[in-house]
Amino acid sequence: MRILRTIPEVRAAVGHARGDGATVGLVPTMGAFHDGHLSLMREARAASDLVIVSLFVNPTQFGANEDLGSYPRDEDRDAALAEAAGVDILFAPTASEIYPDGFATTIHVAGLTDVLDGASRGAHHFDGVATVVTKLFGIVRPDAAYFGQKDAQQVLVVRRVVRDLDLDVRIVACPIVRETDGLAMSSRNVYLDQEARAQATALNRALDTAADVFAAGARDAGSILSAARRALGEAGIDPEYLELRDAETLRPLARVDRDALLAVAAHVGAARLIDNHLLSLTDTATAGPSATDPKGDA
Repeated sequence: MRILRTIPEVRAAVGHARGDGATVGLVPTMGAFHDGHLSLMREARAASDLVIVSLFVNPTQFGANEDLGSYPRDEDRDAALAEAAGVDILFAPTASEIYPDGFATTIHVAGLTDVLDGASRGAHHFDGVATVVTKLFGIVRPDAAYFGQKDAQQVLVVRRVVRDLDLDVRIVACPIVRETDGLAMSSRNVYLDQEARAQATALNRALDTAADVFAAGARDAGSILSAARRALGEAGIDPEYLELRDAETLRPLARVDRDALLAVAAHVGAARLIDNHLLSLTDTATAGPSATDPKGDA
């Protein structure tokens, strides 16, 4: 595996591989790898001749009072894990490489970014995500890019960017990877002490409880959300948001008459955590979708 720092180096490597007819898979990350990240790398490895993982803690998606300075970083560890997963290139640029002096362009996706994490964290968050991902697509020009369904809203935002800007990249959303106790894997889980770590399992437990109510036939949002809210309350968690929304448009749903995203965010101990389940009328399983259509418009 090669560690590359500059855009010209990455473009040269991709150009050489393309000359040999290679397909290219990209896994955008902010590092602090866990099994969720590694599952994306394995998916990319299985489908691509050249696998590139970007490792960049993107400053533009953090707010003034968020954890940019303390976000976990360990490039040596991440590089070893990426190499073991079969990654060919780890692209680890500096902030100035991605945002040189005079950088003045921001991509904003209206609608999808106004709710859930967009409402909680502010418009800057998904503007930062959309801008850096579009830059990475321009640098790497991948055939496919791999994202985790834990960040369901992010996946929808990236798909909209790809659709609206006619970018020639296939977006692959991979299922959430969980700990044995159900907690969704996240780089921010390292912030949890023992007590908070146990409390955090209530997020998935609440979603499971709501999914069981849905599977038993409930379709009104009030009943489904109440079940989840009770489970969170029993664990002493007051959610930042707990909402049931259309799985594609993120419009609020009073009744589940189409695929729905049940999403939660909460502060547990020192960590802000998110999780979600997909409620499908055709399949009541709660695993996230793995859409792989050419433009990501699943």
